[in-house]
Amino acid sequence: MKDFDMLLEIIEKLRKPKKGCPWDIKQTHESLIPNFIEELYESIEAIEKEDFEHLSEELGDLMLHIVMQTQIAKEKGEFNMEKVLQKINNKLIRRHPHVFGDGEATDANDVKMNWERIKFEEKKRSRTSAIDGIPRTMPALIIAQRMQEKAASVGFDWPDVEPAIGKLEEEAVEFREAFRNKDMEEMQNELGDMLFSIVNISRKLGFDTETALKKTIRKFETRFKKVEEYYQKQNKNMLNASLEQLDEIWEIAKKSE
Repeated sequence: MKDFDMLLEIIEKLRKPKKGCPWDIKQTHESLIPNFIEELYESIEAIEKEDFEHLSEELGDLMLHIVMQTQIAKEKGEFNMEKVLQKINNKLIRRHPHVFGDGEATDANDVKMNWERIKFEEKKRSRTSAIDGIPRTMPALIIAQRMQEKAASVGFDWPDVEPAIGKLEEEAVEFREAFRNKDMEEMQNELGDMLFSIVNISRKLGFDTETALKKTIRKFETRFKKVEEYYQKQNKNMLNASLEQLDEIWEIAKKSE
C-alpha cells in the first residue's frame, strides 16, 4: 500500500541519526510504552463514543507506534516489518482452521475456544499452564475474564450461568459473615471473590465485564452531574442537603433518561 510504505519511510527518516528528529531519535522500545498505552485508551474511548472520525485518527496514532517500535527493532537487528506481518498472517491462518483448513466451528464461542486450544498447543514449550500468558499490566477485570476464558478452553467451566450465579450468592453470604466479624482481611478476600464471580457471570452471558462497568460509570457520572446542576441552579450547597433529598433529585435525573 502506497500510504503504508510512505509511513515507513517517514518514520525511518525521523529516526535517521543527525538528520532526523531529536525526539524520535532518542526513543527506545521502553520509552514509548506510556504513549503507546495512552494512544490505545484514546482509541478505545473513540470506539465507546462512536466517534469514528476521531477513531480513524487514533488508529493512525497506534499505527505510528507499531511502525516506530518496528523501526527501532530493525535498527538493532531484532526484526523488521516483513517479519511482523509474516507472523500475524501465519497466526491467523493457523488459528482459523475452520476457514483455511478442515476444522469446524458452529458459532463465535467455538471459534474462541478453538483459538485458545491452538494457542496453548503452540505455546507449550514456554508455558506450563493453560492460563499463562496474560499480561498482568492490564486492568484486573480484563485479567479475570481472560483467565476464565482460558480455563474454559480446557473444560474448566460450568455448563451454564446458573451455578455461577449460585457461586456469587455463596460469596455474598461469606462476605456478610466476615463483615459481622469485623474481619477486614477476610472482607477484602470475599469482595475479591465476589468480583471474580461477577466477571464469571458476565462472561457466561457473553458480556465484556470491563465494558459493562464502564457503562455504569458513565451512567453514574451523568446522573451525578444532573444532581450537581440542580443545586447550582437553585443556588444551594449540596453539602447542606440530606441523603433523602439527594436521592430524590437522583431519581428525577434517572427518570429523565
